[in-house]
Amino acid sequence: MPDSPAPLANVFTIGVRNFTAQRDFYRSMGWPQVVDDDNYAAFELRGAVLGLFPLQNLAADGNTEPAPIENGISFTIGIMTDSAEDVDRLVDRFRKAGARITKEPEDAEFFEGRSAYLADPEGNYFEVAWATSDNTIVAAARRAAGQ
Repeated sequence: MPDSPAPLANVFTIGVRNFTAQRDFYRSMGWPQVVDDDNYAAFELRGAVLGLFPLQNLAADGNTEPAPIENGISFTIGIMTDSAEDVDRLVDRFRKAGARITKEPEDAEFFEGRSAYLADPEGNYFEVAWATSDNTIVAAARRAAGQ
């Protein structure tokens, strides 16, 4: 039996405690909103969709309980930019929307490029990064986005 292709994994849904505030935060980023329901919002990014779902609804849908509120980082959603300068510009957009910047844009420590970290108003973390074209993760992300 031949190997099947890797699954398509480009929809990231965040369970949010304050749906309206979080939806407004992401709307202020200016990303195209492709779903705007009372209990779900989705924004189209290049190669991925970022969804927002009230935390209680997400937990019920997954047949589990919501995670407790914690401080700290346990995952990030990576946003790859086209240039080092784009990292700074996107971080500024996040800042103006109300994000908490935890690592200002700087030369990356673990790869050749530039990166920054930030958290949305509910503490969901993003890494905004640019890396050279020979970076394995960047190459895979671009393939996944059809580029």
